Amino acid sequence: MRKVLCGLAALASVAAASTSTASTSTASLDIVDDRGRTVRLAAPARRIISLLPSLTEATCALGACDRLVGIDRFSNWPPQVERLPRLGGLEDAQVERIVSLKPDLVLAASSARVIDRLEALRIPVLALEPKTLADTRRVLGAIAVAIGDPGAADLQWRAISARIDAAAARVPPSMRGQRVYFEVSSAPHAAGEGSFVGDVLARLGMGNIVPASMGVFPRLNPEYVVRAQPQVILGSDAGLRDMPKRPGWPGLAALRDRRTCAFPPAAYDILVRAGPRLGEAADLLVDCFSTLAKDGR
Repeated sequence: MRKVLCGLAALASVAAASTSTASTSTASLDIVDDRGRTVRLAAPARRIISLLPSLTEATCALGACDRLVGIDRFSNWPPQVERLPRLGGLEDAQVERIVSLKPDLVLAASSARVIDRLEALRIPVLALEPKTLADTRRVLGAIAVAIGDPGAADLQWRAISARIDAAAARVPPSMRGQRVYFEVSSAPHAAGEGSFVGDVLARLGMGNIVPASMGVFPRLNPEYVVRAQPQVILGSDAGLRDMPKRPGWPGLAALRDRRTCAFPPAAYDILVRAGPRLGEAADLLVDCFSTLAKDGR
């Protein structure tokens, strides 16, 4: 689950749809983050540290990959970030190394433990933790403002949304409306209707056994899944291998009839990160559904 969290926003051109704000008429930039706090930058950020993979990906997609000077341990896309210093994660970010890199902005999940320490050292921290598609759009906008290019977010969001729509047009009619269980960890935690994964599934015309009322990524009683009897099960390679060993789960018709898709690590990363590759995530899901339909499963 932490990888998921680790694992895409106010647009300056569409401020009515945004909770992030910026002042571009003066030298400083003001951005409201996920804590509801206004983060003020004296100028567009030039030395950025990202401590969440989705934020790393968003920064690069917005054209500011060359401004990154450090990343968390899980960031691995695009390939050029692999050369950057790795500075820990949600629980164990390396404060001394972060300070030594002289960032003018740190991007971090709002749940990251390091935020208070960095702010005490007067390092600006933009706390952003996208969990829904709407969050993805807002976060893209916030980062775009921080780098001084607010219009880039609108272009990026349009591309993501268009690709999801194109993927939706490819969903086989026989699969539409089928109820999906998408596992994000073996606890098990699932992607609920209100999560970005659930949002993408809904736009593809699929159902979800986990209602929004249960939370975005709720931990489930394993018996809940057995009772729900999902028609399609999605998860990581390792997760799918583990499922038949769980009490009661061999009784899941979707497992028995192989109405499942197990995603290898690289593809799974795309699916569980609320970043600029969500359009690609939609294509991966539709490829899965198309295979199941073709095989008559």
